[in-house]
Amino acid sequence: MPGRDSSKDKNEGAMDKAKGRAEEAAGSLTSNEDRKAEGRADQDKGTLKKKKGAAKDLLS
Repeated sequence: MPGRDSSKDKNEGAMDKAKGRAEEAAGSLTSNEDRKAEGRADQDKGTLKKKKGAAKDLLS
């Protein structure tokens, strides 16, 4: 199935973004700057995975 790998990247990206948003919110609530930064990094990682999946769709 050609779109399977791209769908996997997109789904993992969405999960990373959601995890990052939750972690950033928890960091905000507890005034933990390191945790907020980790959350933002997870969101960025998720964005990149989603873009990777979209690029695979374009190339297939």
